[in-house]
Amino acid sequence: MPLNVVLAPGGNRVVLMLNGWAKNGIEVVDWHSGKVTQSIELPAAFLGLAFSPDGQSLAVSGGYTDQVYRFRWAGDSAVLTDSIRLASADARRKGSRYPAHLTFSPDGKRLYVVENVVDSLVVIDVASGTIIQRRATGHYPYGVAVHPDGRVFVSAWGGHDVAMFSPSANGLSAAQMLPAGRHPSALLLDHSGDRLYVTSASTNRIAVLDTKTGKQVSEMRDPPPAGPDEGTTPNALALSPDGSRLYVAEADANAVAVFDVASGKLMGRVPTGWYPAALLTTGSSLLVANGKGAGSRANPLGPGPRDAGEHQGPSARTAQTQRDGYTLGQLRGSLSILDATTFNENTLAQLSARVARANAWDVTQRNGKYPPFEHVIYIIRENRTYDQVFGDLAGADGDTSLVYFGRKNTPNAHALAERFGIFDRFFVNAEVSADGHPWSMAAYAVDYVEKRVQLNYSSRSSERGTSREEIARDDDPNAPSTGYLWTLAAKKGTTLRNYGEYADADRAGHVTSKYPGLENNTNPEFPVWNLDIPDQKRADVWIAELETYVKQGSMPAFEIVRLPNDHTSGGSAGKPTPRAQVADNDLALGRIMAALTRTPFWKSTVVFVLEDDAQNGPDHVDSHRSPALVLSPYNRPGVYHRFTNTTDFIRTMEDILKLGSLSQFDYYGRPLTDIWATAPDLTPYDLLTPGYSLTEKNPVASRGAIESKVLEFDREDESDDDAFSEILWHIVKGYDRPYPGPTRMSLLEARRGR
Repeated sequence: MPLNVVLAPGGNRVVLMLNGWAKNGIEVVDWHSGKVTQSIELPAAFLGLAFSPDGQSLAVSGGYTDQVYRFRWAGDSAVLTDSIRLASADARRKGSRYPAHLTFSPDGKRLYVVENVVDSLVVIDVASGTIIQRRATGHYPYGVAVHPDGRVFVSAWGGHDVAMFSPSANGLSAAQMLPAGRHPSALLLDHSGDRLYVTSASTNRIAVLDTKTGKQVSEMRDPPPAGPDEGTTPNALALSPDGSRLYVAEADANAVAVFDVASGKLMGRVPTGWYPAALLTTGSSLLVANGKGAGSRANPLGPGPRDAGEHQGPSARTAQTQRDGYTLGQLRGSLSILDATTFNENTLAQLSARVARANAWDVTQRNGKYPPFEHVIYIIRENRTYDQVFGDLAGADGDTSLVYFGRKNTPNAHALAERFGIFDRFFVNAEVSADGHPWSMAAYAVDYVEKRVQLNYSSRSSERGTSREEIARDDDPNAPSTGYLWTLAAKKGTTLRNYGEYADADRAGHVTSKYPGLENNTNPEFPVWNLDIPDQKRADVWIAELETYVKQGSMPAFEIVRLPNDHTSGGSAGKPTPRAQVADNDLALGRIMAALTRTPFWKSTVVFVLEDDAQNGPDHVDSHRSPALVLSPYNRPGVYHRFTNTTDFIRTMEDILKLGSLSQFDYYGRPLTDIWATAPDLTPYDLLTPGYSLTEKNPVASRGAIESKVLEFDREDESDDDAFSEILWHIVKGYDRPYPGPTRMSLLEARRGR
């Protein structure tokens, strides 16, 4: 996950900052030959990377370590010399300051470092390595740029302003706040210092500020061709050497936008790798650091034990095995080297067409007829792959050797799949729950989420998953600009009821949500995430409210229901066994469907059942492949082999409820218009009882219990997912069965499915 790239003195090398799950640190690359000449791993790193004006030293932000690492640069190589500690020696925890972008003063005597989680700018005396000043910034400061006259500009991921600091006798003056759009991030001064370019990633805008007046003088825009103005994600900037063109990395369009500086016009787009996150120009070349590189790949060997009968616990696996096998570890990043002299009008037109085709922007808007649905129920579950549950379904593409929770464990899921149809080429958009719930509820994950998730899951962060402490404020850095599905529902006046999603419980168990649109529409008794509470309790609450809807003769048009217990507690001593919790989850789903199909609402209702992500479970096609069900009187039985994903399902729900769209991903999605029968089958669903006890508990002294002591379940995905998946495999399959690890679908197959 390279998130920064700088040109080294002499111009023969570039230095990349690595911010991924697998590795943090720097790599030195001979960009002419494409060879990595040096790789230095650090305990943690985040965003900040800068050479001193004299070219003799390199500063690197240490992220979770609360340090700035200093390197000596000589002979096209970096040598670690020392580090500057930003947190006090008695700091209660690591990651209390989390340095991000940094830069030197024009004379090289000062180093300016933004502290991402404490909203401050640190001024460091370079000669002594001491902190001489801290100044308050906006919320979640991200980027920093220094003007030739010594002024310092700092953006704020969680605000709407750029803070401008002027030099003073003792360092820097207090900040003057310059309005710059929602969640400003990447900063770039032009060659004269007269203009400051500021990206607003979640609104597809680049603000242009006059540095003399502090006013915004213009705005560049790079939205998709149609639909909501969200989803290209401009997140990095570079100027051509002559200053006539501005290059903008579009992380979620997998492209670089080319702007004419004089007119502010978008001239075209150039295709890149997956998630371009940093840019650099040198001579006629444009270098692009692609955060996720060329994508994922097959990994049939692991992670996990290699030979039957050989037991290696998660701690026994090599670091390389973990990196090669785990979902996030496969996203390696890449460096693209482009010849900018070829970007003439004709070439840009051709390249822009390639970008449009790759993003399906050139596809005529897909519309189709739906049955007379009046109600949509969206059920979200947690973290299973297709083969883990449905690998034993006849007629579908499954691998029975990878089944964790087959028909005996999940009889209702199997019966529902056989009656209403199964999608054996459904893929979640997300890798893990931190981006899984945003993708599931917003059809998009902002750059704050994407750039934090790999660090968070590598234990190099002060938090796991995605922070929600700012949810009541407009400066929540996790929030998309267009909001969530409930935002659309509120705008359209669509009646809504929420059961457990994006909600919290107080000490008395009273459930509320602080999200606008959910505050007054969340059931106060429906349990939130807590694996100690059976999903039967959740089904009880939902069914009880359904009965009140039947009595009053009306039901909300849109319901969101969270059933989390198929996540399981692993082998944790005294907790329900994995098969017990999955059986609990399956029975809750079956009870909901049995109750719903016996009401007058059934004839006008469709139910979508998805996992928020597939995590690291094995699947012989791809570790993003996941169970998905669409249940209604108009569904036809059978197997649907067409490619579809989370945002396609969201698009379908939006179409049915006439909600509109949230991002380019659902707007250009592939709605499910081809799966419906003309006549309904109103036969009620008959509940099935799983073949395992819901009260079965993990033994206290088992191997699984011992290994599970390192796992945490207070929040979704608190634990190391690689370790969790292997522990779960051995609990279910036994220790004489080698854990196969995840696999990846080929890109060719994905393209065929379009």
